[in-house]
Amino acid sequence: MKLSFDSDNGAGGNAAFGLIVLQTDETLEPELSGVFANRALYHTRIPNAPQVTPETLAAMEADLPRVAAMLPPVEVIGYGCTSASTVIGADRVAAAIHRTKPGVAVTDPISATIAACAHLGIKRLAFVTPYIAEVSAAMQAKLESTGLTITAFGSFEQIEDAAVARIAEHSTLAAVQQVAAQAKADAVFASCTNLRGFGIIEQAEAATGIPVLTSNLALGWHMLRLAGIPTAGRGPGRLFAS
Repeated sequence: MKLSFDSDNGAGGNAAFGLIVLQTDETLEPELSGVFANRALYHTRIPNAPQVTPETLAAMEADLPRVAAMLPPVEVIGYGCTSASTVIGADRVAAAIHRTKPGVAVTDPISATIAACAHLGIKRLAFVTPYIAEVSAAMQAKLESTGLTITAFGSFEQIEDAAVARIAEHSTLAAVQQVAAQAKADAVFASCTNLRGFGIIEQAEAATGIPVLTSNLALGWHMLRLAGIPTAGRGPGRLFAS
């Protein structure tokens, strides 16, 4: 027999989110799974080169419309690459996504970090990256263009994205503490969606006495904010407690 059924708004009826994840990323999805618990979070992957250089980062812009089109209807799309968002530019990232997803809210880790700094009243930022010097310099310039002052800096200086995914969290904790000790700062930002940090954020904040932001932390927080969803308790650290 033919069965009857009722229709509703589906799994994403109370706000749906889309996440564009790099082909080589092994960290973003596991870390954001708890942030979006009980929310519809849909993933799509974008091809990227294994080496992180300005040229390989810029090349992703051409694929953004196609991979965004593979997402179902969502309210917010997060593009999960801090360094590529810096190189391509947040406006160009959003424009590329809007070619196939018009009207959707778009964010990325560097835009989300800038928004988080404004939310927390951060002016002086200690900065940790895993990147080669050329990529780190571009990101520092972007942050400073918004009025932030980079008071301290340190990098793991890795070009291979797979190597970044395997940096132990205790090494990230040590790096955050070392850079925070260099000069007075209002917060520490550890960049890269492939760099693990959720497990040490609260320990790092206790050790340094200041907020600790990561790319994934800021991205998840900002995506929820853009959808008008309360963020308290959905992630670790002071940003989600603010």
